[in-house]
Amino acid sequence: MDSRILAALEDLGLLLEQDKTLPNVVSLVTGESLKTTWWSHPQAHLIFHTLTELADHPDVLTTKLMAGKVTFVHRDLWSALLAVALSREPWQLRSLSPAARRLLAETENLGSVDASGPAAKELATRLLVHSQEVHGDTGAHRLVLEPWSVWATRTHCTPLSSVDTARQLLTEAAQRLGAPARGLPWHRLVTH
Repeated sequence: MDSRILAALEDLGLLLEQDKTLPNVVSLVTGESLKTTWWSHPQAHLIFHTLTELADHPDVLTTKLMAGKVTFVHRDLWSALLAVALSREPWQLRSLSPAARRLLAETENLGSVDASGPAAKELATRLLVHSQEVHGDTGAHRLVLEPWSVWATRTHCTPLSSVDTARQLLTEAAQRLGAPARGLPWHRLVTH
């Protein structure tokens, strides 16, 4: 893996997969800001390999944190993210679709489920579940959802005791990235 990418993630705490203006893995690999998807870029194989290596790194968590986009989170912020994810605050639960509620209950009951579609995306962007794309032996990808408590046990991560402190740490990391705080889900998903 390109050491610059891991160094940038460690320094910033957060790094987007791709973005037109904010620091992101695709731009670090290509040296340019892409206006379209990276899949059609001449370096697509290198980008894919880099993203896969980064997602598999033991100090990296992948989630939909910033503006609902794939965000790499350095281990230093895991406890903060976990505290927010486990908080079950109104922004996470209010206006949750019936399908997402059923999928959340199923995930909590079974401990892990394969899922796709709008309900899975809704749970992931509200940080109600940990979602991970898994590459099968055949090359096919599947999305696996699991309760954050299962992820925390597997990674030996404990949440910060204060959700307010956790949100502040994540907000500061977003600011280091140059991202507006409104891109974080507790600002973006507030409904009255």
